[in-house]
Amino acid sequence: MEIQDGAELCFPHLSNSSCKKPASSPSDLVLLQIMMSSLSVVTVTLNLLIIISVSHYRQLHTPTNILLLSLAISDFLVGLLLMPLEIVRNTTCWFLGNLMCSLYNYLSYIITSASIGDMVLISIDRYVAICDPLHYPTRVTERRVKSVVCLSWLCSVLYNTLFLKDDLNERGKLSYCYGECIYFIAHITGTIDIVITFIVPITVIIVLYMRVFVVAVSQARTMRSHITAVTLQLSVSQTRKSELKAARTLGVLVVVFLICFCPYYCVSLVGDVSVVFYLFYLNSCLNPLIYALFYPWFRKVVKLIIALQILQPGSCETSIM
Repeated sequence: MEIQDGAELCFPHLSNSSCKKPASSPSDLVLLQIMMSSLSVVTVTLNLLIIISVSHYRQLHTPTNILLLSLAISDFLVGLLLMPLEIVRNTTCWFLGNLMCSLYNYLSYIITSASIGDMVLISIDRYVAICDPLHYPTRVTERRVKSVVCLSWLCSVLYNTLFLKDDLNERGKLSYCYGECIYFIAHITGTIDIVITFIVPITVIIVLYMRVFVVAVSQARTMRSHITAVTLQLSVSQTRKSELKAARTLGVLVVVFLICFCPYYCVSLVGDVSVVFYLFYLNSCLNPLIYALFYPWFRKVVKLIIALQILQPGSCETSIM
């Protein structure tokens, strides 16, 4: 009987302080590992295609695509780093130690915060493009967007360093069993974090896109009621249609993000995020699929990459759009 009890512990020689192994059946754990591993591979592959596409082809170096590139980088890191470690944490005992656990939680918060920041920046980008199109080319430049994206990632790193310090301090004070990876955060700090990383960004995103939707509908009606044969007006009309189409596509991106993002934070207020956590990670795989569905240039670039035409000299100047 003692051997059987010991076999259920992560560290049998620490019977008084060891965590128990996952209670699920071996077949369920294997199925979960296969599903999460497959999701991780697909997420890494698809987002890597986005990163290569926008980075390599010069015609894709636009302010909006730079924001999509930043989002693809965060999604790529989710598939490459967070998903594999999440598989370990949920299907077996955590044998990597406290330092790796804190580092994993630290990275997950940084990447999550960066993704939220990208979504806010995408909403601002579409707001300026639709609501103030005349000043968009001068206000939203490639150089400015790159600077803002770097600043967003830097703020994410610095902001979550405070939580890493809190986690390390609490980890040394509280007693817990060995063999699991949990995150310690003070109640007040957690409440502030929810306001900063959930309530405020979601409010900004919703308000901006409601404004974009109202203006987009108004512009669409105007274009339908003022169809002329003048070349200049036709050019302006085509530009507006392009911006409206981009707003629609990125609107779908934002809606899918909110569907995957909101349940995680809502449930985290209760304390159990085991189920919706996978929905949160699924978003990193869905984003490239949205690009493939709505962006013809992405499908074209994928064909060029698969055909290895990207390795040819001067391929970065290839016409994509």
